[in-house]
Amino acid sequence: MTSTPAVQSPSAVALHDAAVQIGDVLLWHDVNVDVPAGQFVAILGPNGVGKSTLIKAVLGVIPLAAGEANVFGQPAGTANREIGYLPQRRSFDPSLRVRGIDVVRLGLDGDRFGLPVPWSAKNHEAGRRVRDVIERVDASSFALRPIGELSGGEQQRLLIAQALVRDPRLLILDEPLDSLDLPNQSAIAELIRRVCVDGGVTVLMVAHDVNPILPYLDQVIYLAGGGAVCGTPAEVITSPTLSALYQTPIEVLRTSDGRLVVVGQPEAPAHHADRHTGHPH
Repeated sequence: MTSTPAVQSPSAVALHDAAVQIGDVLLWHDVNVDVPAGQFVAILGPNGVGKSTLIKAVLGVIPLAAGEANVFGQPAGTANREIGYLPQRRSFDPSLRVRGIDVVRLGLDGDRFGLPVPWSAKNHEAGRRVRDVIERVDASSFALRPIGELSGGEQQRLLIAQALVRDPRLLILDEPLDSLDLPNQSAIAELIRRVCVDGGVTVLMVAHDVNPILPYLDQVIYLAGGGAVCGTPAEVITSPTLSALYQTPIEVLRTSDGRLVVVGQPEAPAHHADRHTGHPH
């Protein structure tokens, strides 16, 4: 009997010879990325090289100047219902009285008009889903408190819950550890890895510092010098690989406590993309 070959599922994210141009600036080009489903992948590189721009290209918000980008085998922008997205960290006014649970609920129906009918089966199911995802990120003990009163780490857990509440297959996080202290960085990094492993969710995360997430990563995408290299941390974060990418001598050092330090990387280009808008300065 002839066996039928297994059909390979498409990658979660795939970029082929991709390029992005902002105004007159070619930010990066010839980028090839393959993120298998269920992996935890970090996007690394100095400020201004287009890390946030890359995830906006994956979301279909910024068009490619060349090449193609696909999410679960579909063109970028057409599968966004399967993506949970947490943009760069925003601060909440301490006087804001909106409860954490209500912030999470906005991820489920914040794009709809009107109030939910409290006695409907649909609203009951939505409430159950919100409670489940809050428990999943270990936020049940403070979810009923006003979001403005919570610590940075507590707020970030609830924002991750908001991104997860629609049960996405892909979670995109833009510098979720920014402005958190070291204990909270470690806790949130471990939480993200748990979401990836236990929930089978693919994670694509922009990071300024790889060290808090290094033990949990499957792959890294390192942007620099107008290009990118993709592979395991051991393959990519090395002196020869980064020297070739930057086209200048780079030294990768490991400290006594296991942290990686990249020495000799050039300053970010003056014409970098704005961190929040994607427009050139």
